[in-house]
Amino acid sequence: MSDTSATANRRRFRQVDVFTEDRYLGNPLAVVLDADGLSTPEMERVARWTNLSETTFVLAARAAEADYRVRIFTATPAHRAMASGSRYELPFAGHPTLGTCHAWLEAGGTPQRDGIVVQECGAGLVRVRPTRHGLAFAAPPLLRSGAVDEALVGHIAELLGLDRHAILDATWADNGPGWVAVLLADARAVLGLRPRAVDLELGVVGPYPEGSPCAFEVRAFSPGDGATVEDPVTGSLNAALAQWLLSTGRAHAPYAASQGTLRGRAGRVHVSRDSDGTIWVGGGTLTCIAGTIER
Repeated sequence: MSDTSATANRRRFRQVDVFTEDRYLGNPLAVVLDADGLSTPEMERVARWTNLSETTFVLAARAAEADYRVRIFTATPAHRAMASGSRYELPFAGHPTLGTCHAWLEAGGTPQRDGIVVQECGAGLVRVRPTRHGLAFAAPPLLRSGAVDEALVGHIAELLGLDRHAILDATWADNGPGWVAVLLADARAVLGLRPRAVDLELGVVGPYPEGSPCAFEVRAFSPGDGATVEDPVTGSLNAALAQWLLSTGRAHAPYAASQGTLRGRAGRVHVSRDSDGTIWVGGGTLTCIAGTIER
């Protein structure tokens, strides 16, 4: 292969740690910049190879108001296929949104509007803005919400190894990944969970005592090859939880949530709400690896 061909096949690459103020304590994300021209199978192959929860690919925007377009791929098949037909692609995810925006800005991206980046993804247009805690995205609308069938709540209790009455409330909180959210009595109960192999996307939250540095402890469980996969820090889940907790008066913005504690992480998700009701979900983003990737 000639030097010219080799150069043409190189894409700028970043690995970004998200929802942390200290490197290697958040949730890592692989970002491939300059991804126009890559096929869906090629993107799937790279995502499987990075072996991270998500890998994103930055492309030229299609919508006039968007600054860039992103496709988000997982290393393992999701439960449902995107319009692209790929079971490895997600319409939206939180830490990929922040990590991709961080990488795009760091690589010289210039937004059309001061103070706001508009990202185009499978779920539509998502706004991202800087805050004192780092980048934050506007929580997208829920695709499904409302009460969970009692039979499913009982099933979830079994998966979590809990008595049914330990679950104080449960709701659909689907903004793309398909979350079911569960409320326990306190953060200690959340940290004490030792779930069996789950068969759905499950988010669990419990409050810390008033006056604690964080208002809630959050854990996110997903099915994977007959076992339970626990995500270190999950933006989409925290966005959905925020809408539920704020609307029911269980939380008051601004607040911070802790996640990843039992995985040796120090994830911090910061939630705020504008006067118009827009909920923003954010945290620190830090580049850990910068270079190029071969096509």
